[in-house]
Amino acid sequence: QVQLVESGGGLVQYGGSLRLACTASGRFFSINTMAWYRQVPGKQRELVARITAVGSTNYADSVKGRFTISRDNAKNTVYLQMDSLKPEDTAVYYCNAAVRRDWTSYNTNDYWGQGTQVTVSS
Repeated sequence: QVQLVESGGGLVQYGGSLRLACTASGRFFSINTMAWYRQVPGKQRELVARITAVGSTNYADSVKGRFTISRDNAKNTVYLQMDSLKPEDTAVYYCNAAVRRDWTSYNTNDYWGQGTQVTVSS
């Protein structure tokens, strides 16, 4: 089984910064795309940022220029550096990984972390 464990959430003031981390553990061959999503009550989960295994990234328009996604493949970890935070960034942030379970197949399975709360006060 594959587990994703997030850390780094918390309470921060408007304009502040936080850094989220998510580490994958368990038995698998490799991790393809890793991503961060966020969700507020009553709304659908939305993509915040995504990074491929070779480092290509894309971001939601609402966070471009403020958030940076990165990964350390040796540590099976993805990061989200969040700067210039706004109250509208308040949400539960979820880590997602597309995991290749073994070398015999290119198929991947999606895994999710448990979520970490980010609250930005005005």
